[in-house]
Amino acid sequence: MVKLVGRSVDMGELNGVRVLDLSRALAGPFCSMMLGDMGADVIKVERPGLGDDSRAWGPPFIRGESAYFLSLNRNKRSITLNLKKPEALEILYELVQSSDVFLENFRPGVTERLNIDYKTVKEINSEIVYCSISGFGSEGLYRDRAGLDIIIQGMAGLMSVTGEEERPPVKVGVAIADLIGGFYATIMTTTALLHRARTGKGQQVEVSLLEGTVSIMTHMAHIAFATGETPKKLGTAHAQVAPYQSFMAGDGKYLSVGVPNERLWAAFCEATGLMELLNHPSFNVNAKRVQNRAELIKIIQEKMLTKSQEEWIEIFDRVGLPTGPVYDLVEVYKDPHIIHRGMIMEMEHHKAGRIKQIGVPMRFSETPCSIRIPPPTLGQHNEEILRELLDLSREKIEALREGGII
Repeated sequence: MVKLVGRSVDMGELNGVRVLDLSRALAGPFCSMMLGDMGADVIKVERPGLGDDSRAWGPPFIRGESAYFLSLNRNKRSITLNLKKPEALEILYELVQSSDVFLENFRPGVTERLNIDYKTVKEINSEIVYCSISGFGSEGLYRDRAGLDIIIQGMAGLMSVTGEEERPPVKVGVAIADLIGGFYATIMTTTALLHRARTGKGQQVEVSLLEGTVSIMTHMAHIAFATGETPKKLGTAHAQVAPYQSFMAGDGKYLSVGVPNERLWAAFCEATGLMELLNHPSFNVNAKRVQNRAELIKIIQEKMLTKSQEEWIEIFDRVGLPTGPVYDLVEVYKDPHIIHRGMIMEMEHHKAGRIKQIGVPMRFSETPCSIRIPPPTLGQHNEEILRELLDLSREKIEALREGGII
């Protein structure tokens, strides 16, 4: 069995792994938060006086702290470094020596100008895993473009299949392109750490938000491959399965139900009292139901209005049909199952007081994840990190502060 050298698993699988996180906004911080949840010591490197751009994103703010920033930066320590000053760069280089991962999401070319590119960092620590996240990758026609989430969703085709037919393109309600980039960065970073454990060799891994989002188009892309045509927007419906969507119940609330095979189609017809549809030549197999979707959905929607959301969910649950309520974000975190599974947590923050956090969905039987420290205030751990890792005196640290280095 391959083990990461010099680590304990008491505080997570990545305990003993140090991450230098120079990323901002969402994709990079989402990755480093996951690494932190798995036990890594994440040192968030920020600009003095300003910090991560997302510290200013709001409202809402909680006692001056951005709710957006708080959502992505737990399990991290913050140090401020003005990387345009040589002395700050030397401090960063010293931190590189004892780090395992270097994470950045600057536009291609910026790290070279700052002298923190992979070639430079590798000369300091040849075993480091250097993770670069950008909108369009390090080479190609769009290399120098800014890659905001909404731009990526549009260019990946995601917006073309999101929303209702005959309506303008709609982006997904969360910054899904950034989040996908964060997921890929986490997978690639941990895989590169495994490679290093086996071979002793570090490497650079590169994540493009556009490529990541293109990759998740999967079956929708293959509809286009097979037909030469763009799939239609279907709202909550499934392009290749029917019924499989949300319906309004008689109390005005919505529920979703999916019928992906013929066994469940029979159960659905019986549960709804629509047995006349079971063997109807227009609906008796899935391909026919997809072909005659509009007629089928009209019949089902009329039936859904005869009972409340809760009544339909109880009926469908009883016969094993996949179903669930359509929640808003206040309702989500009141759901007893979500509460039971620990997906809503509370912790004390240095300035914001008692704050809520989404729980950790990754579950390991031997090396559990944990939320250990709250999102940091800007430069909160300057002295702690500089004393602990570089053995600097308080006087030296104060001089760095006065000189605008930290």
